Amino acid sequence: METLRNHILPGLVVTLILLTSYVTAETHYHQFVVQAKTVQRLCKTRNIITVNGQFPGPTLDVRNGDTLVIKVLNNARYNITIHWHGIRQMRTPWADGPEFVTQCPIQPGATYTYRYTIEDQEGTLWWHAHSRWLRATVYGALIIRPKLGSPYPFPQPKIEFPVVLGEWWNSNILDTMRQAVFTGAAPNVSNAYTINGQPGDLYGCSRQDTTRLSVSPGDTILLRVINAALNQQLFFTVANHRLTVVAADAVYSKAFATNVIMVGPGQTTDVLLTADQNPGRYYMAARAYASPKNAPFDNTTTTAILEYKSASCTGRNGACSRPILPRLPAYNDTNTVTAFSTQLKSPSKAEVPLKIDENSFFTVGLGFVFCNPGPRCQGPNNTRFAASMNNVSFVLPRRTSLLQAYFQKIPGIYTTDFPPIPPVKFDYTGNVSRALWQPSFGTKLYKLKFGSSVQIVLQDTSIFSTEDHPIHLHGYHFYVVGQGFGNFNPGTDTANFNLNDPPQRNTIDVPVGGWAVIRFVADNPGVWLFHCHIDTHLTWGLGMAFEVENGVGELQTMEPPPADLPRC
Repeated sequence: METLRNHILPGLVVTLILLTSYVTAETHYHQFVVQAKTVQRLCKTRNIITVNGQFPGPTLDVRNGDTLVIKVLNNARYNITIHWHGIRQMRTPWADGPEFVTQCPIQPGATYTYRYTIEDQEGTLWWHAHSRWLRATVYGALIIRPKLGSPYPFPQPKIEFPVVLGEWWNSNILDTMRQAVFTGAAPNVSNAYTINGQPGDLYGCSRQDTTRLSVSPGDTILLRVINAALNQQLFFTVANHRLTVVAADAVYSKAFATNVIMVGPGQTTDVLLTADQNPGRYYMAARAYASPKNAPFDNTTTTAILEYKSASCTGRNGACSRPILPRLPAYNDTNTVTAFSTQLKSPSKAEVPLKIDENSFFTVGLGFVFCNPGPRCQGPNNTRFAASMNNVSFVLPRRTSLLQAYFQKIPGIYTTDFPPIPPVKFDYTGNVSRALWQPSFGTKLYKLKFGSSVQIVLQDTSIFSTEDHPIHLHGYHFYVVGQGFGNFNPGTDTANFNLNDPPQRNTIDVPVGGWAVIRFVADNPGVWLFHCHIDTHLTWGLGMAFEVENGVGELQTMEPPPADLPRC
């Protein structure tokens, strides 16, 4: 009897836990109407594409374990898809969203419903358009709270505040894209950066609408910082206040204090701030971290205002004094970036894959296409810009999506011969022979066996310039076991890998003129995009995709395509 009781009671406990989790999980239904809206910024009036007329778009606030059902109605004049950045999409790759990868775009007047469940994820993520450059204005926060009854693993904040960093163009962003694609040159840089859609006090015609956060002395504030910028890494800080980093990319981290953070496009960072300064008004501010040499960039600063409720406005007619402006790092301060990134670690011992089944080496960077001088050849030295991984410039299909081709076994859409190592070895961060400037073009995927342990070395290159590249993996998060500068040396650099408590990310900034090594287990079947999250670079071909085969058993196999999946 005692033995029987010992077997039954643990089973009942597990069952009760599962039932409790099931009962408390919710299904959230939303409708996203993609539509044009007239807005005013920087003394100008223009139309932008929005969701539900909001810029930024709606914040999704859910809990770990919840399910989302989001019907997207496209009332705009452009094709659109929506990507739920950082959501693992376990067995639901049809909901991931990148155009021509997991779906064909939603055409004007059409609808598509995204359905997915949050599985073992907590923290700050975001959603955005993944169709051409429409994410310049189509984006919003996605906040995942712990399950009911589960606390944060840090002091409970009194205030939670999303800080969504973005870029703003006075021109139509698709016209900017078309011009760059036509000329082969770099696109025009943005006219401003934004915090929650507003440029802030330092830009013309912007002061009245500057984003504001009111606090009381002693308040603990959780700032959920998201870099939604199209093309730019950004420094972020708050005047006179220390920031305590507690999470990145919706994964908790060991807490550490800092004055400034750097957030690459696609990345998120959660920081705690205590309102412990003299009551007053303080700027939150962001400006560019621009690593490539001699490349133009938007050298402006966006601001929001942290204001203490007890601070009086003693100026003329009750006007408020100017907030205190923080000191931000220089635009090329790689030392500050390195000091920040090396402090990110998992809060406890991590389950890092130790036995590697797939060991790959990917070069990432820009290149050139040689062409005859003329209007379509306006890149450096009469070339067109290109970008590649392992010298393959990624070309998206147009008559179906990669996932449909994989699932329905449609031939002729892609091949699975993406090179696991560079076709030619060279001095990656030194002077590169002109013969290596021009990549090949193709739709090549890398096939991974389900359950395999994968290691990828990401190596920056210097064909145009060394540069910090934010590389994002769809459908997964991964451990960053090592980073460094120069050319990766497997004989010496592997000895310094952190296999104890490395951070987990979904987007890794490969250091300028350096390398990063990531590891993950291929446990999510489907076709998953792996690309630079600078949209200009993706347009030029800086990406590839993994084909992860189906596993065995119900929990490992992907779901079939939904009935309303858009057609090309």
